[in-house]
Amino acid sequence: MVPFSFAGEEMLLTRGRALFWPREAALLLADLHLEKASFFARHNQFLPPYDSRETLERIADAIRETGARRAITLGDNFHDPDGWARLDPHACGMLEALTRAVDWVWITGNHDVGKDGLAAEVRCGGTLTDELEIGGVVLRHIARPGETRAEMSGHFHPRVQLTVNRRRIARPCAVLASGKQAPDRLILPSFGTLTGGMAANHPAILKALQPADTIRAVLPAGDRMVQFPLWQRAA
Repeated sequence: MVPFSFAGEEMLLTRGRALFWPREAALLLADLHLEKASFFARHNQFLPPYDSRETLERIADAIRETGARRAITLGDNFHDPDGWARLDPHACGMLEALTRAVDWVWITGNHDVGKDGLAAEVRCGGTLTDELEIGGVVLRHIARPGETRAEMSGHFHPRVQLTVNRRRIARPCAVLASGKQAPDRLILPSFGTLTGGMAANHPAILKALQPADTIRAVLPAGDRMVQFPLWQRAA
C-alpha cells in the first residue's frame, strides 16, 4: 500500500485498486460490476463465469491486508439490477460473509436500480444510500462538477497508458484533482474483475473534476506513488 495525502487525511492506495482510509478504518471500492459475465451470457457473449467470485476474493484479501472494519462501495455494484439473483451459491455465501464481517455500506450507481425502484444491494446485506459524507468528504458514484467539498467517486473506470520497454500498456489508476481554491477530489479505479477502462485524460473525466488547478493520474508502483499530469489550469 502506498500513502498519499487527500483533504488533509492520510490515505493508502492498494495494488488491488482499492483505497484504505486509516482514520476511518474504511476500505473504499468503486465499480464492482458483480455478475457482468452472466449478464453478457444472456446476450450470447460468453465470458468466464467466475468474475464475481474473483472480485469478492480480492475484497476479502483487501480487508485482511488493511484490517478494515468498514467497506464502502461507490456504485455500480452489480452490473445490472438483477445481478444479485444470478449469483451462484458459492459467490452468494462469500458476499453474505463479507457484509456480516464488516460494516458494509452500498452507495448506488447508475447500473444498480431496477424498474421496481429497488437496488439489488438491499437483498445482499449491508446498508444502502445514494451518497455519504464522512469527515467532510462526500462519497458518491459520479463526480459532480462544481462540488465545493472534498469528494471521492467512481463511474469512469480511469486508466493510464504507459510505455514500458517499448511496449504500450494500460493500467487502472486513480485521478486526483486539487487546487488552491478548490477541494481535493478523487476518482477511484474500477475494482471489478471484468471491467474495462476510460483514458484518464478523457474530456468527461476532466470536466467532472472542475474546478481544479491540476488533475493527475496516480497509481502505486512498488512502494511509491507514481503521478502523471493530465491537465493544468492555464496561467
